[in-house]
Amino acid sequence: MDRPRPRWSRCSSSGLRYGSFVNSLSSLATAEEVVQKSAISPRRSYIAVAVLCYVNLINYMERYTIAGVLINIQKFFDISDSVAALLQTVFICSFLLLAPLFGYLGDRYNRKYIMIAGLSIWLVTAASSSFVSKWQFWLLMLLRGMVGVGEASYSTIAPTIIGDLFSGTQRSAMICLFYIFIPVGSGLGYITGAGIANATGDWRWALRITPILGAGGLILLTLLCPNPPRGAAETQGEGVAMQSSYREDVKYLLKNKSYVWSTLGVTATAFLVGALGFWTPAFLSRAQVFQGLQQPCDKEPCNHIDSYIFGAVTVVTGILGGCLGTALSRWFSKKRSNADPLICAVGLLGSAPCLFIAIFVASASIPTTYVFIFLGEVLISLNWAVMADILLYVVIPTRRATAEALQISVCHLLGDAGSPYLVGLISDAISKQQPDTHGWNFQSLKYSLLVCVFVGVLGGLFFFLCALFIADDRKATQRLVEGDPPPQPGPAASQPSEPSEPSEPSEPPLELSNREK
Repeated sequence: MDRPRPRWSRCSSSGLRYGSFVNSLSSLATAEEVVQKSAISPRRSYIAVAVLCYVNLINYMERYTIAGVLINIQKFFDISDSVAALLQTVFICSFLLLAPLFGYLGDRYNRKYIMIAGLSIWLVTAASSSFVSKWQFWLLMLLRGMVGVGEASYSTIAPTIIGDLFSGTQRSAMICLFYIFIPVGSGLGYITGAGIANATGDWRWALRITPILGAGGLILLTLLCPNPPRGAAETQGEGVAMQSSYREDVKYLLKNKSYVWSTLGVTATAFLVGALGFWTPAFLSRAQVFQGLQQPCDKEPCNHIDSYIFGAVTVVTGILGGCLGTALSRWFSKKRSNADPLICAVGLLGSAPCLFIAIFVASASIPTTYVFIFLGEVLISLNWAVMADILLYVVIPTRRATAEALQISVCHLLGDAGSPYLVGLISDAISKQQPDTHGWNFQSLKYSLLVCVFVGVLGGLFFFLCALFIADDRKATQRLVEGDPPPQPGPAASQPSEPSEPSEPSEPPLELSNREK
């Protein structure tokens, strides 16, 4: 178990406003401590972030490789839309069930070793899933579920390590870089999956490329990634120590209104990304068949042109939206303390009409459809880095891994765990009215995707509610971190304090309860 030695100080010479996107958590260091060398050098910290970003890239490439070859998989196993969507649902369910466990472990034990163990399981199960036969769809589903074990360990813990390596504008930039690789990896997953399937004539080879790349990431993680003390970035490498039970951690998070509402907003975003990421290539392929631009896929290899294009669009919009969201946050946080949730709200609300138009114009013009998909994905991608930064500055360092884990569990349970299956289930129900017709298969999927528009509007409302409480929750987090310091020895402790007026006694700082101590 990690037990960092705490260093506390009420002083802060940074001059930066607490809780803004520029300074996610106020500095706890004195002026003398600022000049001290951190326990982890800046060069090693940047190398660690590069390794974590690479593994995150491979992580999301593997997750969306299935979507890139979905047409082949449906033809190979002869399964319906709802059954095919179970591949993503099973994976996400194991992911969300194990995330709280890794969050608990990540706040108490060596995070590097936890990630290494999880990624090792991920590599073995991901590679094994590529060797299933035509009659072993159940085995493919089982292995996809086990892949979620490794990804749960990594996605829960990696952001907290970055939060402990950097602070201020550097932390914002590194978090933005890390989360940009979510859409970039997703887009490359479509492209590499479809490309390998076309090159080899076998979709199962598409599932083997990411474990090969992931093995290199595991080696780099083992050799180059440190395990910094929790809160090291705010305390010049010393870390913050606070003992609490898991029940107390959860109780603290549930009382944090900004955390609760932002988690619901993240859930809506996950619902959108999960459904659209899984079904959009198939939807566009059916739209081209509906317009007579290409023939339906009756045997392998199928036409994957839409996977290539959608993958490229996802990469570009992810980079553009992530950078734009970070820039908007840094600009408007100087003017409004609740700018971050407002940016997320505008992003989701703005994406809803773009997705609505894209869904209905697909039957007439594929290029126009891609234009509105591009705009919608840019608006959704505004949220990636901003959502992560909200969590980092409204939750104290010793509870960040638990907060990440619970947020991941909720957003996957109510978001992308069920959204692909829900869309497929609605599509199957509609298509039963006119079965075995390619035109109606397209129409049924089109109408089922409308649920994404509604969820986008709902997510925007959640972030608006978060904006009402985030300023107070930032201050509460700061008081919890700074409010119970031990007495400072030395000459400074003997200096007389300024007398307070008897009629207006100063308010004591917020102290941690005995149970939290």
